[in-house]
Amino acid sequence: MPGTPPTRFVYLGPEGTFAEQALRSVPAAERGTRTPARSVGEALDSVRAGDADAALVPLENSIGGAVGVTLDEMAEGEPLVITREVILSVEFVLAARPGTSLTSIRAVAAHPQASTQCRGWLRDHLPDAVVVDVLSNGAAAAGAGAGEYDAAICAPIGAARHRLTTLADKIADHPDAVTRFALVSRPGPPPPPTGDDLTSLAVYIAHDRVGALLSVLMELAVRGVNLTRIESRPTGEALGRYVFFLDCTGHVVDVRLGEALQGLRRVCADVRFLGSYPRHRWAEVGERPVPAPAGLSDVDYADAAAWLARLRTGELT
Repeated sequence: MPGTPPTRFVYLGPEGTFAEQALRSVPAAERGTRTPARSVGEALDSVRAGDADAALVPLENSIGGAVGVTLDEMAEGEPLVITREVILSVEFVLAARPGTSLTSIRAVAAHPQASTQCRGWLRDHLPDAVVVDVLSNGAAAAGAGAGEYDAAICAPIGAARHRLTTLADKIADHPDAVTRFALVSRPGPPPPPTGDDLTSLAVYIAHDRVGALLSVLMELAVRGVNLTRIESRPTGEALGRYVFFLDCTGHVVDVRLGEALQGLRRVCADVRFLGSYPRHRWAEVGERPVPAPAGLSDVDYADAAAWLARLRTGELT
């Protein structure tokens, strides 16, 4: 029922991955049930089918960029909405069974993205080791724990889950790397505005009209709505057909963002609302909220609306 806190959570598995670590930072998920899914699509479909209340899936990484499969899944099928974002520092460790020494390691299990992000460390410390690609960070830890590989590059939660000893921590070449996750639910009233919110949209433009994308951006810019991310993905219909994913500051209840959404509805072929939700605390990622330009705050919009209402009733002051 609307307003009922979620208790059944699903996340991109397997166990012992950064996704599980991110989900466990959500208080309701720590108290509820947490079930791993084999893919982003499976996680989101379980929410659509009512088998789970919410799913945590990756949206983007500061090194690897957007997670295309998540964007595609959000743009297709029955609508889902983001209710929360979680930003997690990506801190890879090299872990092995107790008693393993660094000099004895010949085979290291790692997800391809993990080994790529740790390429420099591997070159400097394990130049002769063979890196074996596996499906996830959790699978790497499980394989090392089972003795299939000498060691694993994995998340700290994976090392702990499989009783591995950490031989080296923070081995990523970019120590400030983060991954952004989205908590996704079935449509319902969005979380209340906090004053520091994001709204996500999937926008389909009219491809046969000159300046179609510019008109989308102008609807936001003229109202002082800050665009924090824009990403294009092919629709699969034909070459040159794209859907644009937008993240912008503000909440759907905000007057200026509401007007921008109405404008997008008028000029776009279609707009899919993907949710309004609290922005991850800026202090943790080094960013401050961008204030609205002069004359474009919600207070300014309210004042202008009140003035117009007085004019329509014959008052000229």
